[in-house]
Amino acid sequence: MTAVPERPDYLRVFLTFARNSLVREMIFRGNFIIDTISSMAWVLINLAFYTLIFRYTPMLGADTGWGKYQFFLFLATTLIVNSLVRGLFMENADEFGELIRTGNLDFVLLKPMDTQFLVSLNRIEWSALGNLVLGLLLLFYALGKVDYRPGPVQVVLYPLYIGCGVAILYSLMITLAASSVWLVRNQSLFNFWFYITNFSRYPMEIYRGDFGTPLRLFFTFIVPVLVVVNVPARLLVRPLAPQSVEDAVLPLFALVAAAGSLAASRWVFNRALVSYRSASS
Repeated sequence: MTAVPERPDYLRVFLTFARNSLVREMIFRGNFIIDTISSMAWVLINLAFYTLIFRYTPMLGADTGWGKYQFFLFLATTLIVNSLVRGLFMENADEFGELIRTGNLDFVLLKPMDTQFLVSLNRIEWSALGNLVLGLLLLFYALGKVDYRPGPVQVVLYPLYIGCGVAILYSLMITLAASSVWLVRNQSLFNFWFYITNFSRYPMEIYRGDFGTPLRLFFTFIVPVLVVVNVPARLLVRPLAPQSVEDAVLPLFALVAAAGSLAASRWVFNRALVSYRSASS
């Protein structure tokens, strides 16, 4: 009777990756502390900058709906999404090109687990937790200052759409990382990732006019980075009842965009593995 191979326990493997990464970080504690403090300092400098801006204006634009504390909720959501992406995926995606260049991807392919899982989550950047904590603190602080109170449904949907935002940014990142199979070095593509994701750091209402509107449509429905932060942040600052067609469409589109992005990135990643040739071949 043929023995059925045991299915890998992905959760256990992920927890092992997380523990090993923490041990590695603690070996170089000075570097860990400096990375954490420097990233948190950068966030605090940005927060001070926006606080200064709101000393001279009560709102970003006349009718955008993003006042000081509403924007702080948006900023907190940005911090949460970006810290999760950075902590879980960024270092791994950056290392993928090196695995291809040196041929060490061969050893990953030999393991009896999904290659994309191993490549994506091999290392956890624990220093990103500093920004995550700052984001949560800012979130609760701003929630206590705004007049509107989100209901239970919005509180439940918020982490769901945070997950959608993380999925969209991860998909874009792993797609660019997979291009290393064809390009070998992809540093310029990672710079492109940072340029593109900069659009997600601001409310979509600021993209107006002859130049802004095409950007808004492109980065919402073609490369959906604008839904990454805008959709979950809107849940906390306005009622669920749609006040426009956009309010009704965006939450549904965010779910579709997250699923479609993951599927597209999976296809690109698998195509890249098919094209991969070992450094020793």
